[in-house]
Amino acid sequence: MSPDPAEASETAEGPEKGRRLSPARVLDVDPLLDDPKTRIVVCCGAGGVGKTTTAAALGLRAAERGRKVVVLTIDPAKRLAQSMGIDSLDNVPRRVKGTEGDGELHAMMLDMKRTFDEVVEAHADPQRAAAILANPFYQSLSAGFAGTQEYMAMEKLGQLRARDEWDLIVVDTPPSRSALDFLDAPKRLGSFLDGRLIRLLTAPAKLGGRAGMAFLNVGMSMMTGTLGKLLGGQLLKDVQTFVAAMDTTFGGFRTRADATYKLLQAPGTAFLVVAAPERDALREAAYFVERLAAEDMPLMGLVLNRVHGSGAGRLSAERALAAAENLEEPRIVDQGNGKAGLRNSPDTYGSSQSPASETAAIASEEGSPADTERSVDRLTAGLLRLHAARMQLLSREQRTRDRFTARHPEVAVVEVPALPGDVHDLAGLRDIGDRLATGRPDPA
Repeated sequence: MSPDPAEASETAEGPEKGRRLSPARVLDVDPLLDDPKTRIVVCCGAGGVGKTTTAAALGLRAAERGRKVVVLTIDPAKRLAQSMGIDSLDNVPRRVKGTEGDGELHAMMLDMKRTFDEVVEAHADPQRAAAILANPFYQSLSAGFAGTQEYMAMEKLGQLRARDEWDLIVVDTPPSRSALDFLDAPKRLGSFLDGRLIRLLTAPAKLGGRAGMAFLNVGMSMMTGTLGKLLGGQLLKDVQTFVAAMDTTFGGFRTRADATYKLLQAPGTAFLVVAAPERDALREAAYFVERLAAEDMPLMGLVLNRVHGSGAGRLSAERALAAAENLEEPRIVDQGNGKAGLRNSPDTYGSSQSPASETAAIASEEGSPADTERSVDRLTAGLLRLHAARMQLLSREQRTRDRFTARHPEVAVVEVPALPGDVHDLAGLRDIGDRLATGRPDPA
């Protein structure tokens, strides 16, 4: 069995290797953002890894380097608006004030239902659109059908790109259980619209006249007994009404989904996979990297977020723990000015007071040097244990990262350090952008 590449690396290069991650290929984001041929950057990855902050920081950096940028977020927490000094974001791009340089930064947050309504209004006549928007089944579908958010993100991306108003569109993908949902949503919705139930419900309207009514009578007599019990009679009627009204627009959904999918495969699109140096997040990132390759979509690299570092990497966890134990239990190893030697000296056997009683007497004196020294020792031991925990965390992160890079050596990596607090303004986003460009975590 071959050795773990991370363990082999640590053995070969010693404890100093644990100070920071150092990928073989470093992703340089500035040439990507500066290239006028780059029109779409998609930040994807598992939930909770910092996609929204990464997307906002990249958008700000590109704008301050001279490009006209819009950032599309699907994050319901509204952190993007707060960090950009905007009271709220909606389905319309808003200009962000306070940016530096000659470019422009706009931001928006996807309103899933409003986007669905816009699609209906744009691709149906006013009477039919009104009937669809008022339909209870449509209202449920547009607000909560599985995959609707991801599909509408694709719809909005297609709309923004078609307007050709921005040099660069930065997309923060939905916080899904799986990062792959963003790519799968159009196909899932297409499968739903092409499904057997939908075809059965649309058939009466397509046949028309008496033939349609005859089919409807036969078909509904067969379905009502089963579907009516499962869905309820009113819901079944709402579904039929919705399908009859939407039938002419189903093809448009599929056509636009296919067009946007091809747009994601085009040379002007760049995918950035965002992950934390944790096993589950990097496993999800690996799946996404493989999926992008299978779909011929352009992957630019991996943003490894919240990487920890240490300014004292030469002090290993083992040595720090040993030193802490020695300070906490001074009898294990002799400490300080030969006092331990006096403890074992035969000259003390005839003394009227043993070294232990002398130590107790000293300790009982309030404010004595011995008491102060023990307080310092306890504090130092605590700091050493904290450092040991940090070095162990660095080691775990490095092993996890090295497993990913061993599996995908072709993927360039840029690392962003773990920061002590949340990013809540443009200065914080600018700092993240600088660190993305630098590609290495600062010691912390």
